[in-house]
Amino acid sequence: MSELSSGTPETAVRLEAWSEEDAGLLRALNAPELMEHLGGPETEEQLDRRHRRYVDLSADTTGKGRMFRIVLLPEERAMGSIGFWASTWRDEPVYETGWAVLPGFQGRGIATLATRAVAERARAAGLHRHLHAFPSVENAASNAVCRKAGFVLLGEQDLEYPPGRPMRCSDWRLDLGATADR
Repeated sequence: MSELSSGTPETAVRLEAWSEEDAGLLRALNAPELMEHLGGPETEEQLDRRHRRYVDLSADTTGKGRMFRIVLLPEERAMGSIGFWASTWRDEPVYETGWAVLPGFQGRGIATLATRAVAERARAAGLHRHLHAFPSVENAASNAVCRKAGFVLLGEQDLEYPPGRPMRCSDWRLDLGATADR
């Protein structure tokens, strides 16, 4: 099952369930410039574990979350990842989201389109009222995606990501119970 999200006549994306065949995409997304705000590139072992988690989450049918590859249309080219997963934030069950787009495709609104599409998926899953994103405060592009996708900035937080690495994050929240403003 896929979801189509259109931006301009030249740009549209489709979300497709993450699969075993996406290991190469995950390796491409492990580039230093893409992992700069996330503690740096992961080792092969870490990538293998992440890929397994993505495949397993993609197969989830309980509403706890999903992972997707982002496919750019009309090119039919996989050029990113996005997902949502169940989490707890401030003692509240929520969904969390995160994404990555290959460098050659950034700056075209693709991440914003994919974020809107994944929010619709999270809304349809129906387990939690809110979808959160926690980009580094230094990651201007990801913070802009949140703003353009309709999230509300709740403030800044100190988190650890990856575990053991302190990071100052923006806490963005989207109310999944509200009507989507397109």
